[in-house]
Amino acid sequence: MMRSLFSAVSGLRTHQTRMDVIGNNVANVNTPGFKSSRVTFQEVFSQTLRGAGSPSGTDLSARGGTNPMQVGLGVTVGSIDINHTSGNLQPTSRMTDVAIEGKGFFIVMEGGQRAYTRVGAFNIDGDGVLVDPEGRKVLGWLVDPATGQLPVQRPENLLQPIRIALGSNMEAKATENVSWYRNLNAQADAGFYQDVPFTVYDSQGGTHTLVMRLTKVDPADETNAWDWAVYLDPNDPSTRLGDGRITFDLEGKYSGVTGNSFTYNPSDSVASMTITLDFSKVTQVAGPTTVDTDLIDGHPTGTLESFTFDSRGIITGFYSNGQTRILGQIALANFPNPAGLQALGKNLYVESNNSGRADIGEAGTAGRGTIAPSSLEMSNVDLSEEFTQMIITQRGFQANSRIITVSDELLHELVNLKR
Repeated sequence: MMRSLFSAVSGLRTHQTRMDVIGNNVANVNTPGFKSSRVTFQEVFSQTLRGAGSPSGTDLSARGGTNPMQVGLGVTVGSIDINHTSGNLQPTSRMTDVAIEGKGFFIVMEGGQRAYTRVGAFNIDGDGVLVDPEGRKVLGWLVDPATGQLPVQRPENLLQPIRIALGSNMEAKATENVSWYRNLNAQADAGFYQDVPFTVYDSQGGTHTLVMRLTKVDPADETNAWDWAVYLDPNDPSTRLGDGRITFDLEGKYSGVTGNSFTYNPSDSVASMTITLDFSKVTQVAGPTTVDTDLIDGHPTGTLESFTFDSRGIITGFYSNGQTRILGQIALANFPNPAGLQALGKNLYVESNNSGRADIGEAGTAGRGTIAPSSLEMSNVDLSEEFTQMIITQRGFQANSRIITVSDELLHELVNLKR
């Protein structure tokens, strides 16, 4: 039989493989996070009819060298490479959807081992755990219950399933600090006072309205000074909870305060409160008295209503009491050779001998991409490129089929020689 027949058959097979890959690319053109593949060919080992000959000398009677004579034996698939370039982002309205802008993979648990994916179409299961559409748990770091903060170092041995329990409670917190800002009128007469009501929270989340009275001190007693006093009822001196004096320098900037805290016991059913006052942002210059509260800590109980991801993957929860709290941080993994990852299907990859070890860390560090909230990464399939490759593949398949046809005709002529 003719070698051309088998060479053409190998050409048909490899072009069929290439068409299979193109078909898979086109089929997944709308699959979130899908990465297209390409096929490269390489020739099969050639049959050597005559080896190369070396020159026999340099004089005129010597023969020169000869090149080898080889006949190729066809083609085979050289590689099927995954293109890991990023796809475009598609905005969504879901809180749990996230995408990666740049390099990196989300980390999920698959059958007791870590797997990696670019698809951030996540959900929250019945236990409040962040999972992918197949129920695989998404890994990251959780806050320390004692401090409410993420760990300073985020090694991979601290990775845990991320829990976002919508509807969970935030406990009440008593007010401990009240800060003040804006201005006290430097041209006010001695004895002028300003009453400013403010609200504090007790240990059970109950609210209590107190009144801060700020009174201009007689310059004969002390210049650039105001007395403060906190009352339950400013018209009843017996309800005074604490007092002190604020002083300012010659430019009207805050200089200091005496007696910067007071104690308040709302009732026997709640804990007593010691509240510290901060007047460092208050000024005393010519102009209206506009002093007011800047920040009051403490809050009532609340429930987790929503959350969002930032560019670093930090998850911030929003509670019904107006408070926010960090819930955790999603982790990303990067690889020295992402093309070496082994695909498991369903947009999952696992480490292989040629991918290198996963470099796990925060988004936006060490070459890892950033997180885009409420978005999904689209497929990176380029239809114009795929259809062009389809035409080239079709013509290559067609040409190889013609080789078989012509080879068959030659064999037919050879068989007919016996007639």
